[in-house]
Order: sequence, then structure tokens, then C-alpha cells
Amino acid sequence: MPDARPLALVTGGSSGIGFELAKQFARNGYDVAISGQSERVFESADALRELGVDAYPHRADAATYDGVEGFWTFVDDLGRPVEAAALNVGIGHGGAFVDNDLDDELRLIAINVTGTVHMAKRVVQHMVSNGRGKLLIVSSVSATTPTPYETVYGPSKAFGFSFAESLREELRDTGVTVTALLPGATDSDFHANAGMGDTKFGDNSWKNDKAVVAQQGYDALIAGVDHVVGGDDATKKEAVDNRKTPEPEKAAKMAKQAKPGSR
Repeated sequence: MPDARPLALVTGGSSGIGFELAKQFARNGYDVAISGQSERVFESADALRELGVDAYPHRADAATYDGVEGFWTFVDDLGRPVEAAALNVGIGHGGAFVDNDLDDELRLIAINVTGTVHMAKRVVQHMVSNGRGKLLIVSSVSATTPTPYETVYGPSKAFGFSFAESLREELRDTGVTVTALLPGATDSDFHANAGMGDTKFGDNSWKNDKAVVAQQGYDALIAGVDHVVGGDDATKKEAVDNRKTPEPEKAAKMAKQAKPGSR
């Protein structure tokens, strides 16, 4: 029976790391509610059902208040406790800040920052009232370095990392844990969708497997650790090195990879 299984929520769960996280939940016996911006969310739900669980898809624009609130209302109306949630939805936007369209950058902030806070508010209040729950916030290794030519994206992910760590401490004695997942560059459509196909990040051949990143995130969530870097040993080393490398040096390195035409 569906109600005998725990329920998980995944924002941006129709593709990329989000879909892989949804599959992790499904394979571990969770029913899953997923959101996505396109019709693909319904196809992804069908794939999750093939894993023997119930899937609840909801199409929504994560850049709008109504889109975020609508997905939460959809989940809340299921009348079931949300035992785990992955706030994964996020977008990038490449190019020089001086040239980029302001509306595109404000949309990024609306999804990566405002939407994360909005959904976290609903999820955390729900979980605290139940006395239990596990929350995963997907940040990025980009949170640990300046990100020229992704000048709004990196700071949005730094917010997510700090937000997760701060919220974790506030919720210490509530039965609710918060974990941040910091993926490195991952083999998905992320950089193509960010308009970075002509940069070194546009080449997926060297990137981390999104299924592995999702497995690492899921395992960390269940273990209740504060954060985990998602990816191979080189990615984990990069995150460690970023703690001691001067900011200008990191910025110059990132610029070589993200500058338009660098591929």
C-alpha cells in the first residue's frame, strides 16, 4: 500500500541530478513527488513507477511564487508526511556579466535562492511539526570559489551552502536534519542550458556521473551528515584545495574554463 511507504519530495526531479535523486529514493522504497517545468516531468514519473513505487508529478515554474507554492500545496494535499526532501531545482547562466540580460540573472536568483528559501520554509515547518525529516539542499562546488562568467550562479550556490549549514544548526534538536550536496561538474544538460556550450564546461566527457553524484547525496542525507562533495576524487580534492587557495587564483582558473569561446 502506498501509505506504508515513506514519501519524498524532489524539486527539479524530472532530469539531471534531480531525476537521479528521485530514483535513489524510489529504489530505497520511497514514493516520490517531483516537480519540473516541462511535460518531461510526467515521463519521469512513469519511469519512477517502473521501480515499484508511486510517483506524483507536478509541472510548475520554479521562478515564480505561485509555482513553488503550487508544488507544495500539491504535495501537502496528498495528506501524507514528507519524510525526506531534496531541494534540487536550479539553473545556470553563462557569459559576461556586463553583456548578460538582467531578466535572465534575476530569474536565476528567483529559482536558486528565493525558490529554495520558499520551499525550505514549507518543508521545514512541516517536518518540525512532525518531529522528524531529512532535507537535502543541492549546492555546488562552485560555492567554494569565485565563478567569473557565471558571476551570479556561483554566489547563488554559496548562498545555498551557507543556508543549509545555518538551518542545520537551528534544527539541531528538532528531529530534522539538513545536508548540503556540493556536486562538481556533472554530465547533464546543465551547461548547455546555461548557454555555455562553447566553453570548456560545454564538454561533458570529463565530468562526473550524475547517478554517482546522486548516490553520494542520498547516502549523506540518510547518514545525516552536514555536507558532501559529489563526484570523483579529483572533485573532492578541488573542494579541499579551494579552502586554502587565494581567491584571485581560483577566479583566474575558473575564468579559463567558463569564458565564452574557451572550448
